[in-house]
Parts: sequence; C-alpha cells; structure tokens
Amino acid sequence: MQEVYKFLKECGTYYLATVEGDQPRVRPFGTIDLFEDKLYIQTGKVKPCFKQMDGAKVEICAFNGAQWLRVAATLINDDRYEAKAHMLDNYPHLKRMYDAGDDNTAVLYLKDATATFSSFTSAPKTVTF
Repeated sequence: MQEVYKFLKECGTYYLATVEGDQPRVRPFGTIDLFEDKLYIQTGKVKPCFKQMDGAKVEICAFNGAQWLRVAATLINDDRYEAKAHMLDNYPHLKRMYDAGDDNTAVLYLKDATATFSSFTSAPKTVTF
C-alpha cells in the first residue's frame, strides 16, 4: 500500500473511473492520504461523483512518464472528523472550500484494492490491500 501511496502522491494527478447507470465516468483527482493504514481520497458530497463512489467499485489510473498504475477497489465513506481533518491538514489549500466539521466534506478509503504497476520494459507487479 505504501508503494501505491507514494506513486499516486508523486504523480499528483490520477484519474478515477466510476459508473453512472450504464455510462462510465472518468475524472481527474489529486488527493491521496494515508491514514490509519488505509488510502483515502477526498471529494464533496454535493458533487455527482460522490453518489457514484460511495460504496461502489472504482478504478484509478495514473502515469508517471515511465510506468502506470491501475487500482481496482471499493470506496467506503468515512464520516469521522479525524479522517477528514487528516486529509485537509495534508492538503491545506482545500480548507478554502472544505472543513472537517461540515456536511459536505467526504473522505473515502480504498477497500479490497488490487493495484497493478505496469510498464513497457518490465513484467507487471500486483499488490493487494
């Protein structure tokens, strides 16, 4: 999990795929947080993507110029103040839009994740967490 966290953190931007009905949806994300041995992402509860993510299977894809990462997981909403505060402390620029105590801030952790690191020059490497 640490290797996945480091890769996503270094990429800065990754792409998260969800499904809305029968329509795939893909959007850029930039938050990744390691809290209590779980990987978390952040969004707003008022955004349509939150409804597509909460308790749903998703995929994340990132590329660093030489290697790419795909992560398949289920996202679980964690409404605890401590989880939200940890994310916002690591992304202080988000505090202009979000507050750990508001009803909009959502942090979701990856559950039952399978991450595959791939490149054109080496065999794929898979980790689960």
